Amino acid sequence: MKIDTRELLKKVRKIEIKTKGLTKHIFSGEYHSAFKGRGMSFSEVREYQFGDDVRNIDWNVTARTGEAHIKVFEEERELTVMMLVDVRPSCFYGTTDQFKHELITELCAVLAFSAIQNNDKVGLILFSEDVELYIPPKKGRKHILRIIRELIYHKAQGKKTNLSIPLTYVNNIIKKRSIVFILSDFLSEEYSEALRIAAKRHDIIGCKIYDRSEQDLPKAGLVRVVDSETGLEMMIDSSDKRLRSMYRQFFESADKSFRRTFAKSKSDTLRIEAGASYIQVLHKFFKKRSR
Repeated sequence: MKIDTRELLKKVRKIEIKTKGLTKHIFSGEYHSAFKGRGMSFSEVREYQFGDDVRNIDWNVTARTGEAHIKVFEEERELTVMMLVDVRPSCFYGTTDQFKHELITELCAVLAFSAIQNNDKVGLILFSEDVELYIPPKKGRKHILRIIRELIYHKAQGKKTNLSIPLTYVNNIIKKRSIVFILSDFLSEEYSEALRIAAKRHDIIGCKIYDRSEQDLPKAGLVRVVDSETGLEMMIDSSDKRLRSMYRQFFESADKSFRRTFAKSKSDTLRIEAGASYIQVLHKFFKKRSR
């Protein structure tokens, strides 16, 4: 597929302006509070002040100067953020003004700009039934713009999702403990064991992206539907009560399985609807993590 460079740059710039603004004015401080650094490192020695923790007194300097001095420590801030993005056809679906992959692109941009504003590295893995693209973690605006470009124009090779593959991949290639966001609809083959192993090393957050029509089948009478994985076409009666009930039960069952699987691995989850505001969802999540 031939890419219109001017149109691509226009789309990238539009996403940058929107998400960078949100990062600067809304999420910067919350991101910093939600994701702690790797520990504390020594910074300097200064004179003791009222209210300082006496456990931090540097007795050697105190004895040498005759006045109490304390050791000052600061957080080792630099983190690595990896974004694992599902690119199979079902993530390019939508019935509102925003398709699921468009929401995923915006979310990745918000997280990426928040990360680099806090001097963290950001990397990307695009996957379906296999890892299709790996961008190693780096810093800088140009790096984030490359990530956004790939999210916009990458053409998926696979039609199914196997979450075990990217989870195993990130666990093998990223040795240092990192923050790993998985953005998908989580209609995948069994992945609980791979998640359990990866969660021992990394801080993993599952971000489930869904369209409202996947939760409740729209009433539209007889409609022709196509399975995005198999290409199978069929006619269904979307007004049939029994069919609508089965449809909703399938969604709720898959949703419970998603939350239960992550809970067993002591990993957090987010649920975000395409077309709805994700600002409140991220606000709530960041505050929860800060506590």
